[in-house]
Amino acid sequence: QVQLVESGGGLVQAGGSLRLSCTASARTFTSFNSYKMAWFRQVPGKEREFVAAIIWSDGPTDYTDSVKGRFTIIRASGNTVLLQMNNLQPEDTAAYYCAATFASTQMLRGPYNYWGQGTQVTVSS
Repeated sequence: QVQLVESGGGLVQAGGSLRLSCTASARTFTSFNSYKMAWFRQVPGKEREFVAAIIWSDGPTDYTDSVKGRFTIIRASGNTVLLQMNNLQPEDTAAYYCAATFASTQMLRGPYNYWGQGTQVTVSS
């Protein structure tokens, strides 16, 4: 069993920044250095959207086009991944979800087996 716990969401003004954090844990010892970790987001009435992902501690990263140059995914430790969000815009408003899965391939956009509970990010004009 893998559990993901997120924090860092909140209300910010357009142009501001937030840093989301996701920490993974397991009932038995697990080396999360061998996992892909990612962030997705979802707004009411729309499908969940891929945002960013990273494989291993220093492996490749991937971002959806709308956040390139503004968001950075960071592997802060073996079991913690951060999403640094700069120059936030109202269209970034969504519930953000952390995801993880064993890195059997380098396909960073999925599939993912484990999901966090979500944290709300709201950006005002």
